[in-house]
Amino acid sequence: MDLRKYKHEAEYSYTLGMAPTLELIQNQPQCIDTVYVHPNYTPKDEKYNIFEVCQKAGLRCEVNKKVFDRLSMKGNVFVLGAFYKYENPVSDKHPHIVLVNPSDSGNLGTIIRTAVGFGFKDLVIIRPGVDLYDPKSIRSSMGALFHIRFSHFDSFEEYMEQFPQHQIYTFMLKGKHYLHDIHEKPNGPFSLVFGNEATGLPDRFLDYGESVLIKHSGEIDSLNLSIAFGIAAHTFSQHQ
Repeated sequence: MDLRKYKHEAEYSYTLGMAPTLELIQNQPQCIDTVYVHPNYTPKDEKYNIFEVCQKAGLRCEVNKKVFDRLSMKGNVFVLGAFYKYENPVSDKHPHIVLVNPSDSGNLGTIIRTAVGFGFKDLVIIRPGVDLYDPKSIRSSMGALFHIRFSHFDSFEEYMEQFPQHQIYTFMLKGKHYLHDIHEKPNGPFSLVFGNEATGLPDRFLDYGESVLIKHSGEIDSLNLSIAFGIAAHTFSQHQ
């Protein structure tokens, strides 16, 4: 693999730092090409010695400063895991997190990490949307990306056609139901649907399933997407 600065059309991506690289090794080792190590890397202990981890996993590990220079890495990145992109479609038997046109890689990574923390491991992105494989997304997820299943669709309607059995909950400022008023456990798999960070969901989503409002003070116009998702994920994790 001739590792270059990440581009969306590339067939590969890479992790930035020790923590996401360890998650990659533990969860998707079959996709890894090479683990690169900066000459200034110093193992913290036996558990986090990347050379020993790679040796046990049977992975190629290479000390190579030129790779880090080529990718313009900051001084605090000493480990990179180069891997080929892979498919891991969502399950029809589990709840889905559906993000409609997400645009911020930091928010996406935080949502993925939070989702895994509350037991949600199926993510759907409605295009256009930020690149799931962008190293910034991977790093902000702290490698939680490698725990989840994911699928992309060109429209929400296309998604619903494939998963008609999922109960839909759309999170909107015009939602008809307060989140704290939803007490009944969904009867079967369900989908928590969130819109773009700047614009939210269009009004047409009021007609899909149950629209939900997370009540907050009138002193702000809305909650940050990743915060809103965290609140919803915590509430609905009790329904799984």
